[in-house]
Amino acid sequence: MRLALPIRQTWDGQPLPAEEQVELWLSSEPEGLRLELDAPFHGDPPPPGPPGPTWGLWEHEVVELFLLGAGQRYTEVEIGPHGHHLVLRLQGPRQVRERLLPLDVQILHKSGRWTARASLPWALLPDGPWRGNAYAIHGLGAARRYLAWTALGGERPDFHLLERFPPIDPSLAGGQPQG
Repeated sequence: MRLALPIRQTWDGQPLPAEEQVELWLSSEPEGLRLELDAPFHGDPPPPGPPGPTWGLWEHEVVELFLLGAGQRYTEVEIGPHGHHLVLRLQGPRQVRERLLPLDVQILHKSGRWTARASLPWALLPDGPWRGNAYAIHGLGAARRYLAWTALGGERPDFHLLERFPPIDPSLAGGQPQG
C-alpha cells in the first residue's frame, strides 16, 4: 500500500498553485516505513555544514513528516533538498527525547524539482494507530512560506498542534504494534 499526503495548501488552508505543490508518499516495508517526496526546488541557501543530521533544519527549505502515536509520542522527520535531514523522537509537544537520529536519504535534482527517498526503521516510529501531518517550508524573510497537507488553523503556523493531526491509515503501520 502507498499512501499519498499531498501538500496542496498553505498552513492556514489557502490553495497553492500547481508549481508550488509537494507530493509525499508513505509505504510499508518489512524493515520500516518508506518515505518518498517530490517537491519544487526553490533554491534557498543550504544549512551550514555537510549533508547529514542537521539541527535547526526547519529554518531552511525543507519537507517534514510528523507521525503521532499513543501517549503523545511522535516522530518528526525533516528532509532538505541539499541532503540535510533531521529525525526527532518526541513525547508531548516540542518535548524532544532523541535528536539527530541517522537516516539514509537519497536526493535527486531534476528540472527545477527535487525528490527524496528514505526508509525509517520501525524502531524510530511510535506505536500505532497513527495520526499525523506533512509540511513544506521555503523562502527567506517576508517571503517565507509554510505549507501543509492538512490546514492547522490558528493565528500562526504551529506544526506541533497534535490534537489537529488527522488519522493516518492503520494498514500503513505494517508490523507495528497498534496500541
